Amino acid sequence: MTTDRTDRSGGDAARPDEQLSPVSRTALAVAGVRAYESAQPAPLFTDPYALAFLAAAGGPRPTGAPAGPFAQRLLVHGILRTRHYDDRLLAAGTRQVVVLAAGLDTRAHRLPWPDGTRLFELDLPPVLAFKERVLAEQGARPRCARTAVPADLTDPRWPELLRAAGFDPGQPTAWLAEGLLVYLDAEQAARLLTTVGELSAPASRLLLEQGRDVTGTPTEEGLTEMTALWRGGLGPGTGAWLDAHGWTTGFTALTDLAATLGRPLPPAGGPAGTGFLEARRG
Repeated sequence: MTTDRTDRSGGDAARPDEQLSPVSRTALAVAGVRAYESAQPAPLFTDPYALAFLAAAGGPRPTGAPAGPFAQRLLVHGILRTRHYDDRLLAAGTRQVVVLAAGLDTRAHRLPWPDGTRLFELDLPPVLAFKERVLAEQGARPRCARTAVPADLTDPRWPELLRAAGFDPGQPTAWLAEGLLVYLDAEQAARLLTTVGELSAPASRLLLEQGRDVTGTPTEEGLTEMTALWRGGLGPGTGAWLDAHGWTTGFTALTDLAATLGRPLPPAGGPAGTGFLEARRG
């Protein structure tokens, strides 16, 4: 999306997002996608807080679709992915939800959760601190029991922190790993998913992207900071890995989702097989 860099806050003071790691700052880019879609005449979803995150970080306000073909594809992918995961989380039928590397996700505040839902958000402490400050300034109130858990998902102690926050591994859980695995290498991704499996009671679900080969990723102005961080995770073998480790996976192709939601994909696109996995445990 194009951006208006005249809409800033904080003058010459240090930007709050500068305290975040490069990977964490990508959460602002994703918030920009949600802000862009929320401003459309017939949005697939509405995030009333996305623009506030951008303003609080002194970042640019999205004003239009991006010019580059790869950036256009990423924008549409992000919009479709958000709506898809919104729908699948609500359809999961569980009362325990864990959002891994939650970033500036506001599903706890904007989705109509069933009574009794408890949602845990895990991310690095600076990300959650920034998020909590902005949500408090906006007077945001969650629509479920929400618990933020400061944790590094590459630290093997994160399950202990999650349990200490009230997570019950004996209850079915809906796990969301939105846009996460691509920032991990194969070993890190396998370790994370192994841990998620160990914490998942029968009837749990895991939502994530079908990985792809990130070698030869196109480079466009404004995207290199993000794409340079991509490590590929488990790549195209993500679904097969899950099937071999106690999950049963289903696949939704990006092209099929775009057709269902009435959002044609830009002509320049990614490789065949791009889409979303929903894995069921037990």
